Amino acid sequence: MATAPRPRTTTRDPEELAHRLTAWLGTRLPGAEAVNVTVPESNGMSSETLLFDIEHPEPPLRACALRLAADPAAYSVFPVYDMVRQYRTMRLVGERSDLPVPRVRWLEEDPGPLGTPFFVMERVAGRVPPDVMPYTYEGNWLHAASDREREHLEAASIALLARLHDQVPSKDADFLALPGDGSPLRRHVASQRAYYAWVIDGRSRSPLIESAFDRLDTLWPRDEGETVLNWGDARIGNVIYDGFDPVAVLDWEMAAPAPREVDLGWTVYLHRFFQDLTEGFGQPGLPGFLRRDRVEAHYARLTGHTPRDMDFYTLYAALRHAIVMLRIAYRQAHFGEVTVPPDPDTLILHHGSLRAMVQGSYWDEPGVAR
Repeated sequence: MATAPRPRTTTRDPEELAHRLTAWLGTRLPGAEAVNVTVPESNGMSSETLLFDIEHPEPPLRACALRLAADPAAYSVFPVYDMVRQYRTMRLVGERSDLPVPRVRWLEEDPGPLGTPFFVMERVAGRVPPDVMPYTYEGNWLHAASDREREHLEAASIALLARLHDQVPSKDADFLALPGDGSPLRRHVASQRAYYAWVIDGRSRSPLIESAFDRLDTLWPRDEGETVLNWGDARIGNVIYDGFDPVAVLDWEMAAPAPREVDLGWTVYLHRFFQDLTEGFGQPGLPGFLRRDRVEAHYARLTGHTPRDMDFYTLYAALRHAIVMLRIAYRQAHFGEVTVPPDPDTLILHHGSLRAMVQGSYWDEPGVAR
């Protein structure tokens, strides 16, 4: 992992984008100019981000961030990038909860100005736990923090989920309902099956991912429980912190109605993904951080809801992440960054832990913090 080439994240020309952004901004705020336009190194491979400042006599300089849909010509990670959906979600959460969601300023649905729809939000200062190299590795601010500081960040981050699930009325998020029949959870899983089918179209199938879907069927919750608005990409790498307090909750493209445990399973497993990778490279990582039992207990204290069927939901999180990892690997192959091996399952970085979850042994293995 330490020496693997970082996947390409964009095929766009930042300088050209800056010129087009300035032209567009003048239509929304006459006399304004976009300055200091940058593409952050941490840009993801789904929707892309531009950072810029607005120079205008009234108001004074304003820091902004712009999210635009991925370039379809860049072998995108997801089949659809609905910027209107994300914009509406952020507005809803900002209006109906006390979560620190950046205020969205403008939505542009016309692909003409920048080549794709986008929205602009206010930029929030702070720091984010890194993905590359992961925060579980030595040499970053979260790893260097004290146990007490990390405990504070952990508790505050779990509280974000509790407040989101309790405060935003699910009926107000009907526009996020996934297509299909059955319960919100059935629709959620069906959407992942459809995503997997799209990923392997013209490519090799993954026996491991297909066995994980089969295992989900055997573990399916007898009582799916209450449906709430899920953040979707519920992990600390999508939060900006001031010190160890959350000041901005980002990346709402995967938001959807679902049981509370969908978000909780994602939070627990995405940390385990980084922790397992770190241990695999001979470092201790942060084994006491975001432990499954601590996350479940703290969430229960805050909401009165005791998480249940978490073996199902952590497996589901690992499965969803595996589909994304497979798509990213096929994307790298498209750009000539990697070659596809005979066994496509090995392209999934966490194939070992996913296989253990399918077999029902993962949470009982030595060193895995439940």
